[in-house]
Amino acid sequence: MEDGKRVLALDYGTVRIGVALSDEMGWTAQPLETLTRRTLDRDIAHIASLVGTYEVRQVLLGFPLQLDGREGPAIQAMREFQARLEAGVSVPVILWDERLTTKSAEDLLIAADVSRRKRKGVVDRIAASILLQSYLASLEPEPKREPDAWADGSSEQETVEPPHESTDRGRTSAGRNGRTWRRGLSDDSLG
Repeated sequence: MEDGKRVLALDYGTVRIGVALSDEMGWTAQPLETLTRRTLDRDIAHIASLVGTYEVRQVLLGFPLQLDGREGPAIQAMREFQARLEAGVSVPVILWDERLTTKSAEDLLIAADVSRRKRKGVVDRIAASILLQSYLASLEPEPKREPDAWADGSSEQETVEPPHESTDRGRTSAGRNGRTWRRGLSDDSLG
């Protein structure tokens, strides 16, 4: 059912569900709302209304894997939610790895100096947005690359190790081998 244009993402939780929505082109994700859980039927009805209102073509549901890739303890409740959601909406429901999305959202809000109290109300929708953006990025085709001029091996190449120490706002850096290199444009490239 590809009638809709947008993707709706859900960061499922037992207390709150973060909701994010893509643009019509499927390029960007925007946080939409944080749904405070009430009953499963009311939650599903609300999500179904969002699907209709925003012309959604599919729902992305965060899949709670542990860092080592095993299914986490929240799987059983999420599976029940998934089954009810699939029965309650008219579009496909896709599971997507949600590892570290809430942590990333927390870090982003802390860096933006958002108070702990305000973070509580928005962290779930930001996590849903991060989840959705990772999904949208996976749909983009790989960019076409020109053949590498160095691939034939006819030119000499020097390998310079990355810096471990920066000086003067990053203009010159010292590598572990003591050689220095300049970031950005070199004098030769300026003509």
